Amino acid sequence: MNAPLKETSTTAKAIEQHKSYRFVVDLLARADIQINGTRPWDMQVHSTDVFDRALAEGNLGLGETYMAGQWDAERLDEFFFRLLCADIDKTVQPSKLVFHALRAKLTNLQSVKRAWKVGEAHYDLGNDFYATMLDQRMTYTCGYWHDADNLDAAQEAKLDLICRKLDLKPGMRILDIGCGWGSFMAYAAEHYGVECVGLTISREQADYGKSLMKKGLPVEFRLQDYREIDEQFDAIISIGMFEHVGRKNHREYMEVAHRCLKEGGLFMLHTIGKNVRESTPDPWIDKYIFPNGDLPSIGQIGDAAGGLFVTEDLHNFGADYDKTLMAWWENFEAHWPKFKERYGNEFYRMWRYYLLSCAAAFRARDIQLWQWVLAKPGVVGGYQRITS
Repeated sequence: MNAPLKETSTTAKAIEQHKSYRFVVDLLARADIQINGTRPWDMQVHSTDVFDRALAEGNLGLGETYMAGQWDAERLDEFFFRLLCADIDKTVQPSKLVFHALRAKLTNLQSVKRAWKVGEAHYDLGNDFYATMLDQRMTYTCGYWHDADNLDAAQEAKLDLICRKLDLKPGMRILDIGCGWGSFMAYAAEHYGVECVGLTISREQADYGKSLMKKGLPVEFRLQDYREIDEQFDAIISIGMFEHVGRKNHREYMEVAHRCLKEGGLFMLHTIGKNVRESTPDPWIDKYIFPNGDLPSIGQIGDAAGGLFVTEDLHNFGADYDKTLMAWWENFEAHWPKFKERYGNEFYRMWRYYLLSCAAAFRARDIQLWQWVLAKPGVVGGYQRITS
């Protein structure tokens, strides 16, 4: 159930008389979306500000007017799915975002100093909040739904898939760059007998990790930037962290992984990716969800790894992120009453917009989820691909 909208005095007639109304109607018709229609994916507009902001600022304006309760859609995921499939986002190219694009292109937004911002803004919202939204292991990355029918099973399948792709053996020492709440480290330690060192820039995650260490698991959480580590490991894993590295740091990231990986070792890179090389981070996501985030392309990852690693395998299961995000949304919605007073209605609408618009982006294949298996050097005789 949606949270109550703010009161608005804009009438349906005033909306229809707005100077941009006919243009927006024709634009949305390409996606089979109607303004104030009766279908679940139709856009219910309560203020003409929506037209002005969306046309001038793209998703930033669209998202902020949604957060303010100026428009809604019962099935927000389907609204965005249709919008993306019709390439409406490519039609609207707001001039007001030129500075945002130049800033992303010219500035190192993920420097050592800036890198901690996303931890404070997003991952430190509260361990109890994430515990209700995620699976029982608190895995905040895409699940693998190949043979799974629920979130817990999909996440465990993903963790086990990674362990098998890395060919983990008892006694190996593993580095987890961007370890989150330690779901991979705990699973790998329990089921494959390995020791793990995890790096995080979230104080909440590091505090949570202390509880795992108290259980006697051979896992170590470090509140540390990846650029600061210089130790040798048998294998390296990075799950859902490369999206925060930034294009200006891709090469340095790969150099860190290369210097920390023993000869003959494997490096698994699990990351969301974009379909084109030259693009600008989404301004709404950048402002409200993942500050300074920057999705890589296949070409950018290839350039960064060139001369350091051999790409042994590249596996795309981006469609599974749609299912994962929808499962997170169901959990978030079910437990929202517990957090309503703490976070408020605007946060609810922000989180709803985030989860459902991202689910739509994966559903429309606008963004992807890749698992790269990189070797130092290449695997003699060839790498045996594992997908199930």
